[in-house]
Amino acid sequence: MYMGKMKKLFIASCLSMALAGGWTSAVGFAAEAEDTVTITILGTSDVHGRFMPWDYATDCEDRSGSLVQLSTMIREIRAENPHTILVDCGDSIQDNSVEQFNKEKAQPMVVAMNEMGYDTWTMGNHEFNFGLDVLKHVTRQFKGRTLCGNVYWENGKRFMPATAVIKKAGIRVGIIGMDTPMIAEFEKDSDHLKGVVVKNPRVETRKAIEELSGKADVLIGVLHMGVDNENDNADTGVTDIANACPELAAIVAGHMHQNVTSKTINGVLVSEPFKYGKALTRIDLTFKKDKGKFVLTDKKAQTLPVGKAASDERLVKVLAPFHEQARAVANEKIGEVAGMNMVPEDTMPGISEVQVADTPLTNFLNEVQLHYSGADVVSVIISRDNAQQAVGPIRRKDIAFNYQYTGGETTVYEVTGRDLKDYMEWSAAYFNQKQPGDIAPSYNPVRRASKYSTNDIFGGVNYEIDLTQPVGQRIKNLRIKKTGRAIADGDKIKLGMNAYRMNQLVAKGGALEGRSFPQLWTSLQAFGETEGTIRNMTIRYIREVKKGKIDVKPVCDWKITGFDKSSADYQKAAAQLKNGTIKLHNSEDGKYTNIESINKKDLK
Repeated sequence: MYMGKMKKLFIASCLSMALAGGWTSAVGFAAEAEDTVTITILGTSDVHGRFMPWDYATDCEDRSGSLVQLSTMIREIRAENPHTILVDCGDSIQDNSVEQFNKEKAQPMVVAMNEMGYDTWTMGNHEFNFGLDVLKHVTRQFKGRTLCGNVYWENGKRFMPATAVIKKAGIRVGIIGMDTPMIAEFEKDSDHLKGVVVKNPRVETRKAIEELSGKADVLIGVLHMGVDNENDNADTGVTDIANACPELAAIVAGHMHQNVTSKTINGVLVSEPFKYGKALTRIDLTFKKDKGKFVLTDKKAQTLPVGKAASDERLVKVLAPFHEQARAVANEKIGEVAGMNMVPEDTMPGISEVQVADTPLTNFLNEVQLHYSGADVVSVIISRDNAQQAVGPIRRKDIAFNYQYTGGETTVYEVTGRDLKDYMEWSAAYFNQKQPGDIAPSYNPVRRASKYSTNDIFGGVNYEIDLTQPVGQRIKNLRIKKTGRAIADGDKIKLGMNAYRMNQLVAKGGALEGRSFPQLWTSLQAFGETEGTIRNMTIRYIREVKKGKIDVKPVCDWKITGFDKSSADYQKAAAQLKNGTIKLHNSEDGKYTNIESINKKDLK
């Protein structure tokens, strides 16, 4: 009786101290006194260089997500539950201009992760974008444990460990880290994976589970893969792994930039924390003591939106030197634009001109690629509907803003005229077919929702996209721009494009599935890993070829046909969109615009 009374008094005292703010871990300690323990797994993924709430491509504050904001949330959760483990699921050191620090003494993303006390960091596909030497240099700075269990040296040894065991409240938590096997495809036209072999993550996860037998009380996968298989390739999504590995209590997923708050697959709890530090995965594992051993009795997952979370001011001070350096680089002047803006004003408000018409901006980026590659035809991808370059100074940040792909390069392949047409028809399928009464082009909702833009724009050729025609029959009057000669199916063409896109096209389900093409040239070999990117080739072209000045004139190497911009209906629709009388047809969640054409029946 006396001992029971004292135990209750002790628990009450702990709870009282917790409510008074005097002992942050009292609640967890009290729970342990009742033979119940909750271990919290916090997961981030695809933060992509957002160490500060700042977009260095625009040199503007962006409080939608960052490590310094996540740090505030994480500190609060740790105060609530000291039995907390913090993991990252990859794609940290690329994008938002953070790669400029990858060869420096300190990488700000790693500095921040160390300050925040990350326990593990699983490699993502973009960690391999800069070669193994750079990756080793960066990961040596990390104070936690780096994981990548399905990449091996050619001698049979793992490139990085597959597992880590972290002990909390007497419970051994086994963390298993795997990367998407698609890195072998993404990097196949580079030497970034020289000396290593990428293996099947399902097989390697099973192997890791066996290796942890008797060494861990609960197993958590931290896997840089989305819920579903990528490009229909088996074992590239966590669903296949969960089905094969029901021993996993939970999986922190990544890679696909999805906000998956909580999903159960074959008894395995799955959560993916979106992208860019905009959300934090929280998985709570509840254990109860049974016959002297803790047994998992409950598990819950959620993603916590960062929203407008306050920054961790202590971490902000630590990262300030990197922030100022990144801003200074972003504002470096490259040259001047004269004559006219490189992206004209939208003729149909809300429907970006850069997506539906030839603009001096896309024309210029293709001009850069044609100059350096010697290709006959090139392609470029503009993801931003609000791409812009006004008359006046061009700064480094402007180029990064308009061409978002940090590592995007130009690789030249030898293809036939038929191959080129098939690629162009695939790109033209980005648009919906014109229906009776449609006034302006609209976008296929599936393609519009793709992780990366799939509306490729071609240079070195003249062509038309006839949207009155079905998919596969839209490319008309395709000719080489220099000669005006029509391209025949059997012609040999030197095609310059991004290797990532080519790998997507030749993969299973792609427009060029199963075909292979000789590689003739790549900018990465010609100019190096950094200087060979489209961004840096553009900077060099402006400085060395254009002598710092771009005289901009209207262009029309390609156009969409089937719609009449001069018609009364088009002008009326434009006016009503502008004054708010009518609205574009957008997806239900508002993320994707113009997925169905403005039609005559919409007009007021």
